[in-house]
Amino acid sequence: MLLDLKEVFLNDGKRLVQNCSVDMSDMEINGVKPFVSPVMVNAVADNRAGIVKITCKADFTYSRPCDRCTTDTAKDMSMTFVHPLVVSLSGDHNDDYIETPDYTLELDDLIIADVLLEIPSKHLCSEDCKGLCPICGTDLNRTTCSCDSSHIDSRLEILKQLIDND
Repeated sequence: MLLDLKEVFLNDGKRLVQNCSVDMSDMEINGVKPFVSPVMVNAVADNRAGIVKITCKADFTYSRPCDRCTTDTAKDMSMTFVHPLVVSLSGDHNDDYIETPDYTLELDDLIIADVLLEIPSKHLCSEDCKGLCPICGTDLNRTTCSCDSSHIDSRLEILKQLIDND
């Protein structure tokens, strides 16, 4: 969605409110398409004392397997992003500002970039997820197994000896 911000830039105190949805259902992350519904966006562009900022609130459901136990989990997420906007940058390019030379902003691209940067790299079903047994693959959140966990990788045996000596 292309936002025309000319009125906001040229009029101190002007505000533009835009509600829209961004379809990210085709976006693939680590082999999974986690966006099961459109990202609902509320965007507000404000000119206060000649400084233009856009504040975007994104709400969506994020669904993917837990990184420890592989159980499918869905979480409702809400994120807020604030970006200062400028018509042109002088000197070195500064990543703190979004340049809008023709007073327009492609909102979809901005939301997609912000959401992808903010979603956690690890997705857990719960903070205390125990994961899978490394020997038999049993989900340790649901049941226990009788596997022998005392076996130590031979490459780490020397570290165990150091601990035992203390």
